[in-house]
Amino acid sequence: MNVGILIISDRGSRGEYEDKSAPLIKEKLNSETNWAITHTQIVPDELDIIVETLIRWCDEGVNLLLTSGGTGFSPRDITPEATKKVIEREAPGLAEAVRMDSLKITKHAMLSRAVAGIRQQTLIINMPGNPKAVRENLEFLLPVLPHALDLLVDAQDSEQQHRSV
Repeated sequence: MNVGILIISDRGSRGEYEDKSAPLIKEKLNSETNWAITHTQIVPDELDIIVETLIRWCDEGVNLLLTSGGTGFSPRDITPEATKKVIEREAPGLAEAVRMDSLKITKHAMLSRAVAGIRQQTLIINMPGNPKAVRENLEFLLPVLPHALDLLVDAQDSEQQHRSV
């Protein structure tokens, strides 16, 4: 599986602070999966840039695209809106389950507007920008992601083979 990690942060994209979410995601995935992290980037909270990056990465064969940042109530938090422009099918159970699990830790989890969905053979999941929350989200998600990705990739491969026969 190919993985992309997209950090959405105005300050991070300008180099005003050191991003800690991407290294954390890489560490967690490297220790618990054999997936290849093929794409990593920090972009500002700009709708067109986020949408373009998500589409390009999907077209380039990323199977799991994890975003971090831009999921809250701030006027610049637009990651869910960008994601909704890109996905073809929603996967609401993932975002709902993460929120439910996170509510056990903090009531602020109910402020998350994160979404998850599918574009072609790519599963896109929004996560918060806070590294602690990213770690908690990943710990909760990782046990189900291999099965989800196998279903997504195998189903797409089977459909393509069926069309070519």
